[in-house]
Amino acid sequence: MKDALIVSALSLVPKNRVSGWMGALARLELPGPLLRLFLRWYIWKYAVDLDEAARPLTGYRSVVDFFTRELRAGVRPIDAAPDTVVSPADGKVYACGVVHDDRIPQSESQHFSARELLAGRHDCEGWAYAVVYLSPRDYHRVHSPVTGQVAHFQYVPGALWPVFPAATRKIPFLFSRNERLTALLESTFGEVAVCLVGAFGVGRMRVVFDPMATNCGATEVVERAVTPAHPLQRGEELGRFEMGSTVVLLFPPGQVEWTVKPGDPVRVGERLARPTRRSAAAN
Repeated sequence: MKDALIVSALSLVPKNRVSGWMGALARLELPGPLLRLFLRWYIWKYAVDLDEAARPLTGYRSVVDFFTRELRAGVRPIDAAPDTVVSPADGKVYACGVVHDDRIPQSESQHFSARELLAGRHDCEGWAYAVVYLSPRDYHRVHSPVTGQVAHFQYVPGALWPVFPAATRKIPFLFSRNERLTALLESTFGEVAVCLVGAFGVGRMRVVFDPMATNCGATEVVERAVTPAHPLQRGEELGRFEMGSTVVLLFPPGQVEWTVKPGDPVRVGERLARPTRRSAAAN
């Protein structure tokens, strides 16, 4: 009953517009004492580990500047095995497995469409998926899970439903309904999709290979080539959330075996998967 009330209340809120306002407010450069007062509360509320940050608390100009903070060099070592898939983000594994009947779970009772997530670019049956959720306490830059090059990217406008448990339990197809920005990497595993999914309160999502910023009023799907293709090493920064949210990885069939399970905490650079024997033999 509580879940239903929360979702009913959220359905009355103009989520994209409010998220845009929240993002604009978070980007404002505030007076130092006021900003630090808010950031100290935020750090206390969400148990943020500021010791990992590259800058001290006095080094930030806005809430977004803090939210997208870079980390000190060396605090996220990359898995030593060169052929493994590493976590693109700090967070928790929401789900991982292989797509069956076009379904990826978003909770015990709901799922979303893998094909719709990528706006029909691929029939994703048999693809390996992993969903990583970033909480407010986490580092919010997104990194490449593999070495490769971004040859295409895709932007899909959509809703901005929140992704906390009450919403994922009640809203069908939530992740494939929300706004999303997907990098398509050419790699030894084939074309790998790294999908950044927006959520309520997400001001913007950005990537390093294109100036596009999300939640700016676009209404059409954008899919275009990156020319020249943008090379990325495993663990190199790919994009960032200016608030929120969730990263979905998709690998072609038979290429990887997950070494994590739902509920596992993960950090950038930690091993998520290894190549299958078939994939290793082919490469």
